[in-house]
Amino acid sequence: MDNKNYNINALLDQLEQQTRAWMQVHQITNPVMVGLHTAGVWVAQALHQRLAISEALGELSATFYRDDFNQVGLHRQQKPSHLPFEVEGRHVLLVDDVVYTGRTLRGAMNELFDFGRPASITVIALIAREGRELPIEPQINALREEPGSGFRYQVSGPDPLSLQLVKI
Repeated sequence: MDNKNYNINALLDQLEQQTRAWMQVHQITNPVMVGLHTAGVWVAQALHQRLAISEALGELSATFYRDDFNQVGLHRQQKPSHLPFEVEGRHVLLVDDVVYTGRTLRGAMNELFDFGRPASITVIALIAREGRELPIEPQINALREEPGSGFRYQVSGPDPLSLQLVKI
């Protein structure tokens, strides 16, 4: 199998519809949104705009909070976290591009709690792969598939935003 391109707008449409339905069922009316650096921020920017969330988008870098930091090290394009709102008592929509082992999400949740205690955290992912090492799952995802260890998903952006499955 060669590289595969995805219709990212169709996937974002799915995320938008699922997120609106989730918020309605769970009676979430005034959420804040946080994207995980780097591609998760790009996905969050698109979703933030589609959902017309009034507060500014937060950006989180969970690198230092990962439990495997000493094994994987520092990402070469490390960006600081920026949350332009109070987390305490808020419903947080936490957005990432790809959920794989669950370690980044665990680290992100640990960092969020450093900013306060949210009322809830909803994990939204463009793609949910198999291979969880921790029992952390996205509540909302547009695509759930496992292409195998010889492939990785590459989200490019932010403008234009694109998604490709790449053979490694």
